[in-house]
Amino acid sequence: MTQDEALTILKTGVNAFLTGEPGSGKTHTINRYISWLCGHNIQVAVTASTGIAATHISGSTIHSWSGIGVKRKLTSRDLGVIASKSRIVQRIRNAHVLIIDEVSMLAAETLTMVETVCRKIRGEEVPFGGLQVILVGDFFQLPPIVSPEPFIDDGQSSLIAPDIQRSRFAFSAPAWQALKPITCYLSEQHRQEDEEFLKFLSALRQGTVTTSHRSLLQTRATKVSQKGATQLFSHNINVDRINDAELKKLSGAEQAFIMTSQGPAQLVAQLQRGCLSPEKLTLKIGAKVMFTKNEPSFKFVNGTLGTVTGFDKENAYPIIKTLTGRNVVAEPMEWSLEDNGKILARITQVPLRLAWAITVHKSQGMSLDAAHMDLSQVFEYGQGYVALSRVRTLAGLTLAGINERALEVHPEIQTKDSEFRRASQMAREQFSRIPAVELLKKQHNFIRLCGGSVSVEYQTKKEKIPGSTYDTTHTLLLQKLSAQAVAKERGLTFGTILNHIEKLVAQRKLYPNRDLAYLKPEPRRYEKIRLAFEKVQQQTGKTRLSRVRETLGDSFSFEELRMARLFLDLN
Repeated sequence: MTQDEALTILKTGVNAFLTGEPGSGKTHTINRYISWLCGHNIQVAVTASTGIAATHISGSTIHSWSGIGVKRKLTSRDLGVIASKSRIVQRIRNAHVLIIDEVSMLAAETLTMVETVCRKIRGEEVPFGGLQVILVGDFFQLPPIVSPEPFIDDGQSSLIAPDIQRSRFAFSAPAWQALKPITCYLSEQHRQEDEEFLKFLSALRQGTVTTSHRSLLQTRATKVSQKGATQLFSHNINVDRINDAELKKLSGAEQAFIMTSQGPAQLVAQLQRGCLSPEKLTLKIGAKVMFTKNEPSFKFVNGTLGTVTGFDKENAYPIIKTLTGRNVVAEPMEWSLEDNGKILARITQVPLRLAWAITVHKSQGMSLDAAHMDLSQVFEYGQGYVALSRVRTLAGLTLAGINERALEVHPEIQTKDSEFRRASQMAREQFSRIPAVELLKKQHNFIRLCGGSVSVEYQTKKEKIPGSTYDTTHTLLLQKLSAQAVAKERGLTFGTILNHIEKLVAQRKLYPNRDLAYLKPEPRRYEKIRLAFEKVQQQTGKTRLSRVRETLGDSFSFEELRMARLFLDLN
């Protein structure tokens, strides 16, 4: 299933499980959905199973949002206390959509407790009290941490049965079964660029790693890391030791950047735990660093590597030369905790961390150009897979060591994954049979059900839509349909719709970075296109598409170049 297909399904208001391999665009898709919801004034609760994952989507932990905190079980008294807190009651009642990211790390008992709280506070005896729930994650990645201690009855009435408390994965929870989420399994790949490496990762997911696969990894065995590579370890002690030692080796003065904060201490602490940048960031010229946040115009993304080459004379911010040769001034950015559009707390820091080494856990969600890893102490299913799948190509990987557990994923997940794939294919076929006009109607009905605003009311094909053909395309684009979907809906070619988009942009009826950001090409491809346009312009003084395509090669279509050109400043 493509990102656009999944997004279309989410907009109809169904409960869904959004999954896919690393690099398939789960976070990108969910951020597009959040933007769509906010654009229609629909209140959405954005949460994640961990603090680190929550910062990636500017949300809070599901434990904090629901009020359950660190509880391992929920008693009647606990539920009463939570339901008496006005702040928790207000945000749960006001929300219409609940997003839970990195659901693979959420224990079944926790999901069931959250569902119980939502149903109690919202007063509706339906799953999660009638919220649309979007579960996001990949169960092949790091699993939930479940205490091996047996269930102990403290004499109170537990609302969660002992067998549920000891279960491991969220999909085994009664709350998941009651929700009956539609599975959207993303099939696109936006991280790995190496076909051979992709086949190996697929074999690892399927539990079919062979001798030839092991031999392939052996070709990357070395104790010495590549220049510019980040080292990945399974334990924090190794990471801190290497980063501290490497920084001390550099001559020159240290430059320190102190994190600032606003908001209640408890919420600030939550943001700090999830932020990959430290409270005190100490740098020197020559320090190897990693960006820890996505920059809106794609100058860098979470995981972009580089080296400190100096400090800006005007404000002393670090100047980073990325592995692609681009120079970027790393200015402070914000991590915030929001609730229904209101910022409850924020922290501000230069979005960097020392990157000679990083833990596998903190690397989850990142895309690395080069990594040197020691997987000889891996102890958990999925830990090796998470580490290996961070790297874009086999050439970018070097291995200091590896044990057999690093090549294992949980056998229960392998079985469940086949089920998820089949369910996704069925959903894809089911929704593909629904006419685009009917899907729009379902989306508008969902918006109205949530009390949101539909700025442009739906009109059937049989009704005459006033204005020119460009106005019709304009209307559909404002509903965040892909260009391909608009073409299908209107019975026109993709090229014709591109003509319309270019015309609307020229007439200032659409603004690319505001109205069309969801159509922007994938960041790595967009960056290659941008550089090609600049090169051709410098050489010829013009930006002819034919010359740009010659520079890039046949893997880039003219249509993709035209779409990217909308976002480029070519004046």
